Amino acid sequence: MYDLLVKNGKIVTADCVFSGNIAVKEGKIAAVLLAGEEPEAKKVIDAKENYVFPGAIDTHAHLNDPGYEWREDYEHGTAAAAVGGYTTIIDMPLQNEPAMTNATIFDKKFEKVSPNAYVDYCFWGGLIPDNFQDLKGMDEKGCVAFKSFIGPVSPDYSSLNYGQVYEAMQIIHEFDGRAGFHCEDFAAIKWQEQRMKKEGRLDWKGFLESRPVVAEMVATVDVIELAKATGCKAHICHVSSPDVAQKIKEAQQEGYDITAETCSHYLSMTDEDVIKNGPLFKCAPPLRSQEEVDRLWTYVEDGTFSGIASDHSPCSYDEKFKEILGNKIETPFDVWGGISGIQSGFQVSFHEGCVKRGISPSVLANAMAKKPAEAFGIYGKKGDIRTGFDADFIIVDADKEWEITEDSLLYVNKISAFVGMKGKGLPVCTIVRGEVVAEDGKVVGEKGFGNLVKKL
Repeated sequence: MYDLLVKNGKIVTADCVFSGNIAVKEGKIAAVLLAGEEPEAKKVIDAKENYVFPGAIDTHAHLNDPGYEWREDYEHGTAAAAVGGYTTIIDMPLQNEPAMTNATIFDKKFEKVSPNAYVDYCFWGGLIPDNFQDLKGMDEKGCVAFKSFIGPVSPDYSSLNYGQVYEAMQIIHEFDGRAGFHCEDFAAIKWQEQRMKKEGRLDWKGFLESRPVVAEMVATVDVIELAKATGCKAHICHVSSPDVAQKIKEAQQEGYDITAETCSHYLSMTDEDVIKNGPLFKCAPPLRSQEEVDRLWTYVEDGTFSGIASDHSPCSYDEKFKEILGNKIETPFDVWGGISGIQSGFQVSFHEGCVKRGISPSVLANAMAKKPAEAFGIYGKKGDIRTGFDADFIIVDADKEWEITEDSLLYVNKISAFVGMKGKGLPVCTIVRGEVVAEDGKVVGEKGFGNLVKKL
C-alpha cells in the first residue's frame, strides 16, 4: 500500500501536461499513473483537475539567519516559502552573522536553522577575497554553489575584483563546483553614484541611472569570459535585462556551462514603479522598463534561465523609510535595497506568464523546478515528477483569483513591493516529501520538517 495518492491532477512536467495520478511511498514518488489508475493509499488528495507542479526551487533567498533575525528567520521565511510553493530554497551566505565562509560556520548555521525549517533548503557557500582556502571544505560539506559580488555589497561581506575571480574560478573548477555572481560592475556603479550626488540627482530617477544596464552587461560579459578561460561552471544571479540574458544564451549555445536566474519582480514590475512608489521597490540590479520586462519573458520561455528566484531580501520598515543600523535615511541611495518575495514569486510568475502571456505551465516547471535542480546538482532528488524523486508538489488552482495583502504575508516584516498586486492562479496545497506543509494560505506542516539538501 502507498502512503499517499494524489489523484485527478493535471500533472505538469518540463515536457508536457497530462491527466494522471501520483503514488508516494516513504517520501518518494513511487509511481506516476494514468488517469483512472487508483491504487490503495493510506491518504488520498483529490487535486480536482488542478495543476500539479513539481515543487518550485528558489535559487536565491536571503533568510538572514543567524544574525539578522529582525529582518527574517528560518521559521517565518520557510513558512512563507511553503505557502508560496517553493519546496526547496537555496539560502545565501551573506546577511548572516558571521557570513558563511568556511566549513565550521556551515555546521553552526545548520545547527541554528535546522529546527525551524518548514521546507527543504540548500546552502550557497560564501566567496570572498580571503576564503579561497576554505572553498573545497564547504563543497565537501554540501554547498551547492559559491556566491560572490562583482558590484558593491553590504558591509558584512566583500566583493571580488576580476583577478580574484580568475583565481577563485580555477580553484572551484578543480572540484567541479559552480561560482555564482551578482553582476554589476563595481567601478561603473561607484562612479555613477558619485556623479548623481555631485549633480544633485538625489531622487529615484537618479538612483535608477546610477545602476544602468551597461553596468550589469559589463560584469556579466567579463564573468562569462573568465568562466570560458578557467572551465569553471558559473551562475549569473538575478538577471534584470533581456540584453544581458542574450549574452548568457549565446555562451550556452557555444557549449559553456553558464546558468542564470531572473526574479519574479523583474518579470512583473518596472522602473515606473520605482519612480512612483520608491523604497519598497528598490533592489539591485534595479527594475527595468516595461519593454524590457516583456522581452525578458522570451528568455524564460526558451530555457535560458535555471530559476525564477525571489531574491527575497527582507528588512524592517525603518530600514526602508527611517534608518539602517543607526544611519539616517536621507536620499534613495541610503534606503535598504531588496524586495521581499519568497511567498509571492510563484503565483506572480504563473499570473504574468501563464495567465497574461499564455505560456505553457511546462515553461514554469522547467524554469522553476527542473533546470534549477540540474544547475545546482540536486536533480534526481528534486526538480521533477518522476519515479524515485522526492515527492515535492504544488497543487495550483489556475482559476483562483488573489490579491496580496500585508495580512497574508508570513514574513517577520509584513512589507513587500508585491502588496496590492492582483492576479489569477494560486498554490492551494504544497507537499514536501509526501507531507502536506501548506494548504489554502496557511502552514500546516511541522517546524523542523525541512531537511538540508546537499549537492548529489
